[in-house]
Amino acid sequence: MKRFDSDYLEGCLPEILQRLGETNLEQSVGYGEDAHCAAAREKIRAAVGRPDADVHFLVGGTQTNVTVISSLLKPYQGVVCAESGHINVHETGAVEHSGHKVMALPATAGKITAAQVEKAFASHRDDANHEHMVQPGMVYISFPTEMGTLYSKAELTALSAVCRRWQRPLFVDGARLGYGLASPLCDLTLPELAALVDVFYIGGTKQGALFGEAVVFCNPALAHEFRYHIKQNGGMLAKGRLLGIQFETLFTDGLYLKAARHAIDEAFRLRDGLRAKGYRFLCDSPTNQQFPILEDAQIEALRAEFGFEFWQRIDATRSAVRFCTSWATRPEAVDALLAAL
Repeated sequence: MKRFDSDYLEGCLPEILQRLGETNLEQSVGYGEDAHCAAAREKIRAAVGRPDADVHFLVGGTQTNVTVISSLLKPYQGVVCAESGHINVHETGAVEHSGHKVMALPATAGKITAAQVEKAFASHRDDANHEHMVQPGMVYISFPTEMGTLYSKAELTALSAVCRRWQRPLFVDGARLGYGLASPLCDLTLPELAALVDVFYIGGTKQGALFGEAVVFCNPALAHEFRYHIKQNGGMLAKGRLLGIQFETLFTDGLYLKAARHAIDEAFRLRDGLRAKGYRFLCDSPTNQQFPILEDAQIEALRAEFGFEFWQRIDATRSAVRFCTSWATRPEAVDALLAAL
């Protein structure tokens, strides 16, 4: 079976596995206060160009989203996001479980606009009954989005301006951040993204780590007593050095983006090969997630040899599916998929 279901199907990059082995018998203090976590924080601060950034390590994406969002919102506030946003459709109501409403907006190719956010904020303020309604307290977006698409520098700048004018935090889910930054169609650098948002996280789980996400507060004031929230949400790993070692390795010698570029290269080979065969796509994704439209009979035939995700029904006989490449995707697996199609 050749699997394209997601980008966390393999273990971890060989460099990380080697480093974990080398440090296995080290003794260190726990809960992220060890030397490896400290070194990883400094490497991340250098990479994002923010020496004042407050950096914290958590275990997984859903845990990270809930912990960050619940720490930033007041009890009567909710979080604005795209209707296709991960917190709205793929986290089993985890944010609502924390007591905060997810306020979804219609999305185009997975993205929301500054104008939509402005309208959401203004509509609440101008409603005579606003004190009886959930207040939009922050904005959540993904980079890349659930559709593999990217916010341009202009789009992110506009969103940032709206959020700052209304004094609402802008939070970026970066579970696949490297795959976005490594795309040749991305016009943002990591320091530019960090300058436009209040908090984001750097995904490790889907990008070559065994597990782990690095939360970066670009507005350090928002991180006040954040470690209490980490602990309360079950994210304070006793063996915190395991997270530090992984991010310390990912941010050494450009490994993070180097690994991401491999996934992009293989995704583009798949995309271009399918286009050459006449296939159409649900959307134009410039990252490691590709969404071709296939006949239902093709989908059933492929499942005997390939793993992938059903995405959405197109019509009576066709559906869009998702093929996801990763840092570990083998070129021969892409070749086999193209041959089968």
